[in-house]
Amino acid sequence: MKKVYYLKTCSTCVRILKELNLPSEFVLQDIKTEAITVKQLKEMKALAGSYEALFSKRSKLYKEMDLKNQKLEERDYKHYILEHYTFLSRPVIIADENIFIGNSKSVVEAAKAAIN
Repeated sequence: MKKVYYLKTCSTCVRILKELNLPSEFVLQDIKTEAITVKQLKEMKALAGSYEALFSKRSKLYKEMDLKNQKLEERDYKHYILEHYTFLSRPVIIADENIFIGNSKSVVEAAKAAIN
């Protein structure tokens, strides 16, 4: 599978997509207009190892809901990611059996190396 979950309204996601110069076989999914399905999230978890790895603790809602002061478990991370797209750490790039989560320089460089 070759897929990218991103937000087209996120300037960081857009910049990373331009930087990656993705081949045409990659499918892009704007998670705001096309919600993540349970099946898609399970596929991401299988590659990432946990729902927590996919969860963004930098989300505005994470702070607003005071989730950092709660004991979250895997089922909670899954629930929140499915409930609101901002809880998914973005972008999530899947290149065959490899998954790259987030926008750190090292993640983007690793994705670039795997794709090209």
